[in-house]
Amino acid sequence: MSVLPFLRIYAPLNAALAAPGLLAVAALTTPNISGRTRLALVALLAVIWGAYLLQMAATLLKRRAGDARDSAAEIAIDVLAVLVPLAAFLFIRTPDWSLYCAVWLLKPLRDSTFFPVLGRVLANEARNLIGVTTLFGVVLFGVALAGYLIERDIQPEQFGSIPQSMWWAVVTLSTTGYGDEIPQSFAGRVLAGAVMMSGIGIFALWAGILATGFYQEVRRGEFVRNWQLVAGVPLFQKLGPAVLVEIVAALRPRTVPAGAVICRVGEPGDRMFFVVEGRVTVATPNPVELGPGAFFGEMALISGEPRMATVSAATAVSLLSLHAVDFQMLCSSSPEIAEIIRKTALERRSAAPTA
Repeated sequence: MSVLPFLRIYAPLNAALAAPGLLAVAALTTPNISGRTRLALVALLAVIWGAYLLQMAATLLKRRAGDARDSAAEIAIDVLAVLVPLAAFLFIRTPDWSLYCAVWLLKPLRDSTFFPVLGRVLANEARNLIGVTTLFGVVLFGVALAGYLIERDIQPEQFGSIPQSMWWAVVTLSTTGYGDEIPQSFAGRVLAGAVMMSGIGIFALWAGILATGFYQEVRRGEFVRNWQLVAGVPLFQKLGPAVLVEIVAALRPRTVPAGAVICRVGEPGDRMFFVVEGRVTVATPNPVELGPGAFFGEMALISGEPRMATVSAATAVSLLSLHAVDFQMLCSSSPEIAEIIRKTALERRSAAPTA
C-alpha cells in the first residue's frame, strides 16, 4: 500500500502539531500546576509524539520502497522528533523529560523552502558578510580598548580591563543600552555616542547585504522560471537571448482564484497572459482549457480589437501578464518581434482564435 497519500495530507500539519506541543512543554514548567492538568498536557504530548511516529514510519517505508524524495535533513528531523522525546521519557526520571520535546521546533522547518534560499544567500554574499563581520570585530575591540583607557580610573569595577569593557562595547555598538555600565567622563560619553552611530551603520550594512541577497535570489528564481516559460511560447521561439531578456523583465505576476474571470468578451485588450500554474477555461462554442505554458489574449493585444472570448480560472491560477505598453516598446526596439507577431496573428486568425 502506498504511503504517498498519508504524506501529502500530513506534511502541512507539522507546524500545526508542533505549536500545541511546544505550548504544552512551556505549560509543564509552570509551578504549582495541578495533577489533572499535568496529565492532560502529557497526554497531548503523547498524541503528538504518536503522530510524528507515524510520519517517521511512512517516510522510512517510502525510502525503503525506493521512492524517497525527502532529503537526509528532513529524514533526520523526523527521526529526532521521535527518538529524542522517547529517550528522555525512558531514561530521565524527572519532570524535565518533557523539555526534550522542544526538538519539535525543527518540525515546522522540515518542509520550509526559506532555509535553502537562506543558505544560497549566505553562500553568495559570504565575502561581503565576512568583511562586515571583520569590521565589526575591529571596531568592537577598538571601542573596548578606548573605553578601558578613558574609564578605568573612574570606574575600575566596570572598566578595569579590556574584557570588562568589552561587554559595554557590545551593548553600545549594538545600540541595546542596558544601562548597567555608563561612561562617567565627557570623553567616554562622546565615545559612546560615536560608537552607537557606528553600530547603526554596521548593522545597516548587514541588513542591506542580506536584503540585496534575498532580492537577487528571488529575482533569479523568478527570472529563470519566466525565461523557461517565455522561451517555450511559439510567439517568441525564434527570438534571441537578448530580446527574451527584455520580455522576461517586462512580465508581471498575477494570481487569480478558481472561478474568477480573467478577461471578458468585448473588453478592450490591454495585455496578454501566460499560464504559469493552474488551468484556465476559454468560453468558446467548443470550450478550451489551457494549462501551464499556454498563453492567451495575444490577438486583442496585436490587433487592438476587443476580446473575442471570456477566459476564467478553472483552478487557482498563477499568470504572467505582458501589458500593451511594454509589448509595443519591445516591438519598437525589436523589429523581429513585430514580424513574428504579424505572422502569428495571421496564423491564429485563420485557425479560429480563442482569446
